[in-house]
Formats: sequence, C-alpha cells, structure tokens
Amino acid sequence: MLKPMLAALAAAFALAMLPAAYAQDVKKDTQDIRQDRKDIHADEKARHEDRREMHQDMKKGDYKDARKERHDMHKETRDIHKDKRDLHKDKRERREDRREEKK
Repeated sequence: MLKPMLAALAAAFALAMLPAAYAQDVKKDTQDIRQDRKDIHADEKARHEDRREMHQDMKKGDYKDARKERHDMHKETRDIHKDKRDLHKDKRERREDRREEKK
C-alpha cells in the first residue's frame, strides 16, 4: 500500500519539475545563442581589420606581412563558420525544448 503511494508521489513530483527543467534548457540555449552571435561579430570585425591590413601591406610591397594577414583572415573565417554551426545547433535545441515544454 505504501509503495504505490510513494511511486505516485514521486511521479507527480517529477512531472511538476519537468517544466522548470525545460525552462532552464531554454534559458541556457538562449545564452549560448547570444554568446555565439557575439563571437561571430567579433570574428567578422577581426577579419575586416585583417583584410584592411593586408591591403595596406600589399600597397607597401610587404608581401610577407600580407601573407600573415591572409592566414589570419582564413583562421577568422574558420572560426566564423564554427560559431555559425554552433548557433544553428543552439537554435535547434531551443526550438526542441520549447516544443517539449508545450506538451
């Protein structure tokens, strides 16, 4: 008699806690999305600056430094693509969490 009541009580408690858990997931995903957007913006800004410096180096004939700037631009581009993949993944997870929350 006591075991079924405890099981029912535990199930009710678990069900009551589910919306809070989903809300935490949505909040975490939202924070991740915000951070990914900041990272993308910072990387794009750095890439733009590297491009400007590369053009200046090429005008001066300093091809060694221009090559370094081009390498930096390539690295920033890779970072941007990685951050965009993370952003897409976080948005997808947030949508899934919101769908589960509505159920």
